[in-house]
Amino acid sequence: MAQERSEEAAKGRARKRTAAAGLAGAIGVVLGALGAHGPLEVMLRENGRIDVWETAVFYNLLHAAVLLALPAVLPAARGPWLCIGAGTTIFSGSLYLLAGMNVPVFGAVAPVGGVLLIAGWLWIAVAGLRRKPGH
Repeated sequence: MAQERSEEAAKGRARKRTAAAGLAGAIGVVLGALGAHGPLEVMLRENGRIDVWETAVFYNLLHAAVLLALPAVLPAARGPWLCIGAGTTIFSGSLYLLAGMNVPVFGAVAPVGGVLLIAGWLWIAVAGLRRKPGH
């Protein structure tokens, strides 16, 4: 009985992680498109922030794919998933705000997200080295 509840809880977490990864990907595509067309593109170019926007989109989409794949590669790896999810939100989010609002203070927040992304990647590396062959 307890094992069934544990399996159901794991399936629920997997569904939520998949949904969050899908949402992160959709946000990246939408914001990438908005930054490449129309009034937002004009504003970003006028403010000299198009490169910042593109960096935010790149990291957003790259890490959305990692969030989607990570549970399949390391099913029990909750920590790296949370680090990469939070890191992506903070890193790309602060860059979106910096570029969109042209407020330099948001640039100071991006390194916090970057540190979380690095921690997530290192956690994945360690988990991979600790994995037993065939698992």
